[in-house]
Amino acid sequence: MTRRELFSQVCGGLGAIGLNALAGNYTGPKMPGKAKHVIFLFLPGGPSHVDMFDPKPALAKFAGQRPGTVDLRTERQTGGLLPSPFQFTKYGKAGIDVSELCPKIGSVIDDICVVRSMYTFNPTHTPARSLIHSGSILATRPSMGAWVSYGLGTENQNLPAFVNLSPGGGGGAQLRSGFLPAEFQGTPFSDSEIEPEKMIANLRNKLLDKDAQRRQLDAIQALNQEFSNGFGADDFLDARIKSMEAAYRMQFEAMDVFDIRKEPDAIRAEYGATPFGQGCLMARRLVEKGVRYVHVNTDAGQDWDDHKDLEKNLRKRCPAMDQAAAALVADLKRRGLLDETLVVWGGEFGRTPVSESGSGRDHNPYGFTMWMAGGGIKGGRAYGATDEFGFKAVENRVSIHDLHATILHQLGIDHTKLTYRYAGRDFRLTDVHGEVVKGILA
Repeated sequence: MTRRELFSQVCGGLGAIGLNALAGNYTGPKMPGKAKHVIFLFLPGGPSHVDMFDPKPALAKFAGQRPGTVDLRTERQTGGLLPSPFQFTKYGKAGIDVSELCPKIGSVIDDICVVRSMYTFNPTHTPARSLIHSGSILATRPSMGAWVSYGLGTENQNLPAFVNLSPGGGGGAQLRSGFLPAEFQGTPFSDSEIEPEKMIANLRNKLLDKDAQRRQLDAIQALNQEFSNGFGADDFLDARIKSMEAAYRMQFEAMDVFDIRKEPDAIRAEYGATPFGQGCLMARRLVEKGVRYVHVNTDAGQDWDDHKDLEKNLRKRCPAMDQAAAALVADLKRRGLLDETLVVWGGEFGRTPVSESGSGRDHNPYGFTMWMAGGGIKGGRAYGATDEFGFKAVENRVSIHDLHATILHQLGIDHTKLTYRYAGRDFRLTDVHGEVVKGILA
């Protein structure tokens, strides 16, 4: 078989693969969104909103007491109201309150919309994490990154459309493609490494040059296509074909993009020499090169799960997060990328204003804080509110499905039109819920 004959046979296969990945699968009306990329900064475990972005003076006034409004069900036995040990300062033109734990985020608050009225309906880590990543507590649904890459495709055929960065390169709900085709699953990398050869082991073929690899791959793909023609459509085989093509292309660009050592020392220092700092810097480099969706975990476990010793833990943990997150927003803006890149920050839920074990806080799904920057979001404002103690969202409440609908809207997607037919029905990221939060749009 000649090379021309090969590509003639597979023009409906491999050729279509490339075009499909580039163009995406969203066929609904184009919305007036501004974003092209998403960077999700995720704090697994549940960061405490009342200690970081949602000050509640009433906690000090009624310390130790337990008013009826805080008798909401929690996972563990809790005590009286626990005041925040941290001071809050007003930042930016609008005077938005930010804790002493996050002064660097405070310095870029004019580019950030702090959403203080988030809520969810599950208080347990695994299902709540699945919910915020996939819109469902079920462990079989596609993650938001998979939906975005499925809907919009990629701007760079030499890199994955959806990348997951975390210490150790692990992943969970945030990686899943679920019932979507397997090529839309997130590709995991470890941001605790700075040498691409360690991050992406065995990516480069050291035995064959580029042309020899292409000939070998063409032969293998021709056999795959012949098998497919003889036995019918096979989603698993199709995914393997696409993965092999993606791996071949990645070796010529990924090593360069992931090498943050090529950044000036001043830029690397701005982000910080921690895994999360390195991950945020890699995320910026990836969206510069056209990667559609980048998920960055602050840690490999659920370090923000402060059931005790909250003050000590937050004082130790927040500086690196604060530095890296603020550097990312500032750097994107400096490079003219913030308008087209939507940065989302948060965890699966918040923490209770009542104490657990005397020095910690239990899980709080009733009300918590997330923030967003860039991508057509109105910066320099606080949206929504929790009650006087910070337990429950009461003003301009925003559900996880509302968050997803808004992110898709900013990417130019009508969340009700991005669907995939599976098991006899059309599924979507927002299920049958979700409203765009228009009050935070620029």
